Order: sequence, then C-alpha cells, then structure tokens
Amino acid sequence: MITLTALAARQIESMHAESASAEQVLRVLVEIGGCSGFQYGMSFDVAKEEDQQLECEGVRFVVDPASYAYLDGSNIDFDDGLQGKGFEILNPNAQSTCGCGKSFN
Repeated sequence: MITLTALAARQIESMHAESASAEQVLRVLVEIGGCSGFQYGMSFDVAKEEDQQLECEGVRFVVDPASYAYLDGSNIDFDDGLQGKGFEILNPNAQSTCGCGKSFN
C-alpha cells in the first residue's frame, strides 16, 4: 500500500486541475538514476492495464508493477514550508537516500 498525506493529496488535486486532462491520473514511479542508484518520479499519465491502481485521500493514482515493488509501504507527503522541498517520499524499503531526498538505493 502506498499512502498520501492530506497535504500531498490537495497539492496533487490542484496540479491536476491546472495541467492534466480528465483521463489522466498521477503516476508514481521509480527509475534508474539519481546519485543513489534509483530516483522517484511523478507525472500525470493515462493508466495502463498492468498498473496497480490506488486511491488515497480521494486521489486516484497508478504505479507500474516494478515500481510498486520498491514503493510498497511508502508515504508521499508535500512540504511547502520556508525550506520546502516539494513532494517527499518516505520509503521504508530504501536502504539509504541521498541528501536531496529524490534518490535512494
């Protein structure tokens, strides 16, 4: 299970209203890259048949099967404070993360 905080969900809804079409949902993914080996990604996309379809805090989102294996148990938050970093993924499966919080191994 992947969860969203209420703040992250409201930010996603706002961004979806501004820049995504009605059939697009949030896609959360893991790809090779970043300074620690893997990096997180988020975009609006059309769901594919093989995607894991999830909903939390009223927001529908999808994750491909390979990414889900890395992200299961994660919590997605949004930090908009003075030192705000934007979206943060708190991943219990990550052995370590880089200083920016955008990549892990």
